[in-house]
Amino acid sequence: MKWITRERPKIDRIACPWLIKRFVDPDAEFIYVPYAEVLKEAAEKNAIPFDLPDVEYTHYDDQCTFDYIIKRHGLKDPALFRIAGIVRGADTDRHDFAPQAAGLEAIFSGLAYNSKDDHELLELGMLIYDGLYSWATHLFKKKHSDDSPAEQLLLQVYHQYLKKGKGRKTPEWAETLKEMIQDQLDTQMTLSLQQASEELKINPAYLSREFSKYFDNLSFGDYMRKARIEKARNLIEHTGHTLTEIAYLTGFSDQAHFTRAFKQYTGVNPSVLKKSLTKK
Repeated sequence: MKWITRERPKIDRIACPWLIKRFVDPDAEFIYVPYAEVLKEAAEKNAIPFDLPDVEYTHYDDQCTFDYIIKRHGLKDPALFRIAGIVRGADTDRHDFAPQAAGLEAIFSGLAYNSKDDHELLELGMLIYDGLYSWATHLFKKKHSDDSPAEQLLLQVYHQYLKKGKGRKTPEWAETLKEMIQDQLDTQMTLSLQQASEELKINPAYLSREFSKYFDNLSFGDYMRKARIEKARNLIEHTGHTLTEIAYLTGFSDQAHFTRAFKQYTGVNPSVLKKSLTKK
């Protein structure tokens, strides 16, 4: 079967062909054309369009096309679910989905910068995703230093250096970001990693990697969720807002999502907490 999508692939439009050829259709043929020509060419070539708006194989909510292919074709391999989180994070600039997402985005951005040949990028990408699949199947629990005494020694030296450098000055970007997050406490707290990187003029991959060093050893996403839940708890304890209003004020899309996140973080349902405070 022929599959067709937009030209200049980087992440999802290379990950999807790899997934299709390895697990859905080994004889699949992939075509890259300018965005405006995809649907016309799809009809003429009897090809399945993917990774563009208003077609079946596309993004749904916070899921990317790679996720949809897994669901649509009933793929159950746990390694594919691990890869899906990485692809989703890299493709949507949500590096908090998986720590490897920033690296994957950096690799394919660099490859796309070096090559203007879409099928050359696809060929290189197939090798990279084969390697990622092997990691996700056999090595995802293994640390880089596990097998090598030399690596263990280097890691020991690194941690000794970190202990000596604990008193190092917090970089200016971290101080500025703390102020930005504090400002968000008075709003709906919708600051994203991409928005922060643009405001700070810092590469999002670098920001994602360095963030935890200065923010309680948490990823950007976890830190923001923690701040939102703490604000929500404060509003429950000190205001008369309804839970729906509190969900809105802390940036949650609906009360159900807010309730799940609050209980996951605090161990208690927000409605139970509110009732217990009302009885006092």
